[in-house]
Amino acid sequence: MAFVAILVGGAAGALIGYALADIQSDEASALAHGIGILIGAVLSAGGTAVVAVLVLRAIGEWREIADRQ
Repeated sequence: MAFVAILVGGAAGALIGYALADIQSDEASALAHGIGILIGAVLSAGGTAVVAVLVLRAIGEWREIADRQ
């Protein structure tokens, strides 16, 4: 589920990056759109990955505490 969440986050970031590149210029080139897609996808997927890792670690700690009791 974490992997799918990272993929969805990256796809959403790519769409946002494309939209931002499109808004910045009336006649944005394919290169500008490509850079927007790449930067948006990487940043968004990276942020989603950080959140996914923190959630998985928290779940692991909760299970460890529950096993001790």
